[in-house]
Amino acid sequence: MQHVRKASVYYHESDSQLEAVYIDKHYQLVAECKLGSKKACFELYKLYSKAMLNIAFRVVGNMDEAEDVLQEAFLDAFNRIKDFRQETTFGLWLKQIVVHRSINLLRKRKLEWAELEDGELENIPDEEPEDEEEMLYKVERVKAALKELPEGYRVVISLYLLEGYDHEEIGQILNISENTSRTQFLRAKRKLSEILKMKGLVA
Repeated sequence: MQHVRKASVYYHESDSQLEAVYIDKHYQLVAECKLGSKKACFELYKLYSKAMLNIAFRVVGNMDEAEDVLQEAFLDAFNRIKDFRQETTFGLWLKQIVVHRSINLLRKRKLEWAELEDGELENIPDEEPEDEEEMLYKVERVKAALKELPEGYRVVISLYLLEGYDHEEIGQILNISENTSRTQFLRAKRKLSEILKMKGLVA
């Protein structure tokens, strides 16, 4: 059996098949938490709470609500910890819970999504190009300007640019079509560009 290390994933080559096994650096803490160790659960909370709070805030746009989402997400995670098979990392699993909790909160606000207009789809590429234009949207510049976007735009662009979801995944999370996600993203980029220009951050 051949073992090839790549990032945080080990690949086991056996019987001509390549199987990916995620290596979670906090595997032991998760295992102890599953056994009921409150200390281990608290350690996991300390390790992940800041990052998860930032994710929740980027989605919901309000720190008080983000803190509520964070507490609910950790309660949900710890209540379901025995069901976590550790086929992925705890951080990725927890992030999914945080994002879904955040989206559920937004649904209560009855977000409105932009509909695709005739002819607009042809202006939306199948894959977003990774060229110099994308450099305008570095995280440190986006964070400040995001707060000024309409909520529907902010949610989609946050999930795409900051959290790494693609449009298919965003569509599934938000219960909208992939094209609607692309439309929101396209319009959000245009609006964001206008905001950044007004702030003198881009020419």
